[in-house]
This record gives sequence, C-alpha cells and structure tokens, in this order.
Amino acid sequence: MHDLYAEMVRRYHERDIPWDQPFPPPEVIALTAQLVPGRALDLGCGAGRTSIYLARHGWRCDGVDFVPEAIAMAQEAARAQAVAEQTRLQVASVTRLGFLQDRYDLAVDIGCLHAQRGDELGAYAQELSRLLRPGGDYLLFVRLLPRTDPSGTRGLTMRTIRTLFAPSFVFDHIEHGVTDTGGSP
Repeated sequence: MHDLYAEMVRRYHERDIPWDQPFPPPEVIALTAQLVPGRALDLGCGAGRTSIYLARHGWRCDGVDFVPEAIAMAQEAARAQAVAEQTRLQVASVTRLGFLQDRYDLAVDIGCLHAQRGDELGAYAQELSRLLRPGGDYLLFVRLLPRTDPSGTRGLTMRTIRTLFAPSFVFDHIEHGVTDTGGSP
C-alpha cells in the first residue's frame, strides 16, 4: 500500500488526477435521484465530487480518503459549492473507520476497493458491513480482472467481490461498463 500511497500523494500534488471529473458517474446520479436523501458514505472520496454532488442534492455525506491533499481539495470544493455543512471529509484509510459510528443509507466507492490487497480487503468489507444500515445501498465501481492476473494490475475478480460481500450483502444489480480515466489506477 505504501507504493500506492506515494503514487497517489504525488498525483494529487501534481494535480495528475484524470478521474476527478465535475460530476460523479451517471449511475450515481441516477441512483440518488431514486432515493430519499439520507446519510451517505463516500469511500475513497478523492477530491470530493461524489460527496459534494450528494450534499447538493440533500444528503449528509461523510467522505474518507487516505491522501491528505485529496481531502484538502475536497474540503475547499465543498466550501466553494456551499455544502461544507453537509459534508465531513476526513483523512483515513477505508480499512480503519472505527471513528465513524453512524449508520449510512448509502455507501459509494468509485475506484477504491480494487486498490486494496490481502487483509485490507476483509477489513474494508467488515467496516462497510458495520456502517451500512440493513437495507442500505452500496454502489461499487471496481476494475474487474479476469480469473487470473499475473501482471499485478490493480483490480479484483468477480469471485473475490462475491466472496467478500456474500455473507452480508445481496447483489441486486451488477452492471458491466467501460470507464476511461486516462490510465488512472
């Protein structure tokens, strides 16, 4: 994870973050239009686009990211969009969220889970299971890999995802898509 951390710190410092778009993916927009606003958790929130979008649409949103520069950017953007009161943006690992005690109606992860490895995967799933209220929604965007990937590319197999979440979650919908983020991890 240290290599990933160093890479992400560098990328945010240099503003080399092609995945930071003005709006969240259309699936986030469509889902939140169907839901009654409540409490949301943005896992790996980056510069805050999803947290801010949700806050602008009536949600109270907590966003976490392990890169301090990303959180600083998110906090600045939340102030600029006048939603700082509806968002709590904090530097933290998505695998260690003991400081969060609230239950969430919605959790969103756009490209964070697939960077976790080994025990981090189980810790992530346990934290999410603890924090998402029964019946809550979890929207996951992940780089899917074939059954085996000797290249070491960041991503997860569908089997790994099912194994991680099968004990606590029901898969309502799986949609395979293609997202171009300019070669981002």
